[in-house]
Formats: sequence, C-alpha cells, structure tokens
Amino acid sequence: MKSLNVLIVTPSFDRGLAYIHDEVLRHIRAVSPKITVKDGSALVMAELLRDNAQKAKLDALLAEAKIKGKDGSTPATAELTGDNSQKAELDTLLAEAEVLFGFIPPQNITTRAPNLKWFQAASAGVDRHRDTEIWRSRVTITGVSGIHATPIGEFVMGLMLMFAKDMLQSFQMKQKRQWRRYLPCTLHGKTVGIVGLGHIGREVARLAKGFGMRVVGTRRSTRKAGKARNVDLLLPRDRIKEMLAESDYVALCVPLTPETHHIIGEAELKAMKPTSYVINIGRGNLIDEEALIRALDEKRIAGAGLDVTAIEPLPADSRLWDFENVILTPHVAGGMEDYMMRAAHLFCDNLRRYLAGKKLLNVINRKRGY
Repeated sequence: MKSLNVLIVTPSFDRGLAYIHDEVLRHIRAVSPKITVKDGSALVMAELLRDNAQKAKLDALLAEAKIKGKDGSTPATAELTGDNSQKAELDTLLAEAEVLFGFIPPQNITTRAPNLKWFQAASAGVDRHRDTEIWRSRVTITGVSGIHATPIGEFVMGLMLMFAKDMLQSFQMKQKRQWRRYLPCTLHGKTVGIVGLGHIGREVARLAKGFGMRVVGTRRSTRKAGKARNVDLLLPRDRIKEMLAESDYVALCVPLTPETHHIIGEAELKAMKPTSYVINIGRGNLIDEEALIRALDEKRIAGAGLDVTAIEPLPADSRLWDFENVILTPHVAGGMEDYMMRAAHLFCDNLRRYLAGKKLLNVINRKRGY
C-alpha cells in the first residue's frame, strides 16, 4: 500500500516550540494508517531565519497566531540560527512530500517538492502567498477559514465595548492617578456596519444582535438589498457608502484582495458619521491609512480600532501611535489558546476528504484571492 506523505512545516501554538506539538501530530496520524506524517518545522524555521525577508513574514505569522518563545520573542528558539547543514535533510523530506501543512512553504518549493499536490495553509488569509512560487504553481491551496470566527468576533465586540464605555479615558486617568466620572454609552440600539459576511462577519452579526444592535452588512455576492440571518439590512458592496452613513461602528471582515485593497478610502471615510468608529481585524491595506489619519486629524470620525496595519510591526514614526482615540493591537485578534489544534482538526477533515477523493474544504480561488 502506497503511503501518503504529509510534511508538517508549522510551529506549535501553545508552547512556543519550533516543532509541532505531539498531541497535534498524534491527531493527524490518527486519520489513517495510509498516511506517513513527518515534522519538518524546525528545519523550515531554521531556513527562514537565515533569510531576513522570509523571517519578517514568519514573525508576522507567528505574531498573528500569538506564538512566542520562552523569552517572549518570535520566532521561538535560538537553536534555529544554525548553518545550512540541515538543508539536505529538509530537501529529502520535501522530495517525498505530497501534502504540506504550515504557515510559509520553504523556498523553491516546486523544485524541491516535485510530488507536492496540496498545501494546507495554517492561516485563513492567504494574501501573503499571492505572487509567490506556490501561488503560480498547480498545487492546490486550502486555508483554515472558519476557525477564527469565535476569537475575532469576540475581539470586535471587545473593541466596540471599549469605545462605548470609553475605556481609553479610564486607562489614561489611571496612569495620571485621576478619578473623574464620565457618562458611558451603550451598544444597545446602535448600528454596526459589517463589510463582508463570511465566517467572521456572520459571527460579529450574531454577537451584535445579542447586544440589541441593529446590523447592516455588505457582501460581495449580494445583488440587491435584502435581509440575512442576524442582519437587518444586507446591501450590495457598491452601496457601501450608504451602509457607512448609517453605522455607529464599522467592522472590516473581508480578506485582502485586489478588489478590497483600500476598500475604506477618502470617500468612504467622508461618508461615515463624525460619531462613528472603524474597526479593522482583516488586513491593514483594507484601509487607506493616509486617508484615515486625515479623517482622525479633522475629527471626521470618532476613532479607530486597528488590529492590523499596512506595515507590521507598525513603524515607530507612524502618526497612528499619536491618537488617543485609536486602539492599536499587534495582529492578535485571531489568536486563541488552542489555535494549532483547531487548525489541525480542519486539516484532518481535509485529509479524510483527500484520501476519499472528495472535494477539499476552503480551496483557495486564485482569481478571487481567497
């Protein structure tokens, strides 16, 4: 019986190790006796760490999944800074691999892995892979869309609550040892506009309805105004300005594609109310940051909650650091304590489908970009 060779190239989530957690490996191996699973994570990370450009990508991905080493740094371990002596070992593993599971494929992947048929990305967003070698290849790419809905939905609600209850003012008063009462607002009765009603957008809508909010949304596939589950008004994307004009909070829940690049620009920010907030948990380039800074300077919007920025980490000289009404978080909205196990569960479902010759979940449409 021919074995299906699966190579793991992603680090552990919960222990900051350079290799996948044993429990995750056991879970994947339990799918079928027909598969052989090998862990090449440490070898791949060592190679990435020797390439500064790739290291920056790795840092961003590990930060997104909240993977840190014992000293709080990313990537995890000092042992990964060695020379190229491990390249031959990694080449051998890649040459045998038919399936790859991880964050970033090794360099020259199509040459080094001639038998590769399928890459299961450990992230939902795949914009980082666009215009790469694997993107241009015929290798099937799948993501883990869906596993982030709960943590990101909660994160969006958390940011809205921080703005409504003016927690920023409370934090500032605490630092100054001040005690000055103020009048918080409620989310009940307010309107949240959700750009994108995929897994995350739908979860934000569900949670918002639990707070008694009115929900307005836009969706790429919507052709005419209507309703959807937990959505009071569903609009086509070309009516986004209408949605923005009605919203007290705007949540960006779409993937970054050529179509959604700067989906919030000067005109969209001008359509928003001066009392409204924009929240971005997707990708930084969904917003034209220069236009956002102008809107904040001119007080055309009330504030912004940004888990993502166009450049990450956010440069020290960015004006976004200066605004008291901007909440900045370091791309952690999708993080959760069992991230890798959740990703592995989805991967295992796909492995069973692959072995049975069935259609895989979350296959990336390269034309759409997600």
